[in-house]
Amino acid sequence: MDTELMFGAANLFVLAGWAALLASPFAPRFADIVGGAAVPLLLAVAYTGLVLAFWTRAEGGFGSLADVATLFQTPQMLLAGWIHYLAYDLFVGAWIVRTARREGIAFWMVVPLLVPAFLFGPVGYLAFSALRAALVRRSAVAA
Repeated sequence: MDTELMFGAANLFVLAGWAALLASPFAPRFADIVGGAAVPLLLAVAYTGLVLAFWTRAEGGFGSLADVATLFQTPQMLLAGWIHYLAYDLFVGAWIVRTARREGIAFWMVVPLLVPAFLFGPVGYLAFSALRAALVRRSAVAA
């Protein structure tokens, strides 16, 4: 197994999901299927395969930070961890897009939040949560 090849393929593959999310205003169903389901599910399959194949061969674990560092010294488990990040961040981005659409939040307000969701999933989630709270507060003040 060429972990570098899989790393590159996973990175390119996840971009298709993010591109679908950016096309959401024009093709919401496509964005939901590709960015919100198909790509994260296929990444989950790759992640699960790597974990099942290499977990028992790797040292380390989740008992301490040192154990996690040891676990990720195995290239296949490091790749699994990276794919986990890719799938999670895309899942968060898709949730943001769907929630914004459902709640009537303008897409132009969401696009800048997809950047931190793409790079740092929890930061994008936090930013979107702050935006939602601000919009609710603004609506309450206006009413």
